[in-house]
Amino acid sequence: MKISHLNKHPLSFIPKITEVKTAHKPTFQELLNDEHSSIKISKHAKQRMSDRGIVVEEHQWSKMKEKMSEARSKGVNDSLVLLEQAAFIVNVKNNIVITAMNRKEANDQIFTNINGTIILN
Repeated sequence: MKISHLNKHPLSFIPKITEVKTAHKPTFQELLNDEHSSIKISKHAKQRMSDRGIVVEEHQWSKMKEKMSEARSKGVNDSLVLLEQAAFIVNVKNNIVITAMNRKEANDQIFTNINGTIILN
């Protein structure tokens, strides 16, 4: 048996490590920002929108999202959002539409437990 053969231990050969590029893993802050980037609609609100024929255009959702973010930065938790054709109670903190009604219904209502109002025309 040759001595050179004994030096060939399986762990003695370490392959050269090449740089491996991995997909970008989002940071916690990025995930948090994504969570606040879209408006979620509760099952209850979806049903009320459907029953009442309330349709909100994409640009209105976008504007609502923008104003909800602004309201959140000012400490608002729950808000009344008034559009030309509808009214929504939203949880600004979690970006969730809680309930929906048409403007005629909203005219005769008293809104409690909100600490902000967003008016969009």
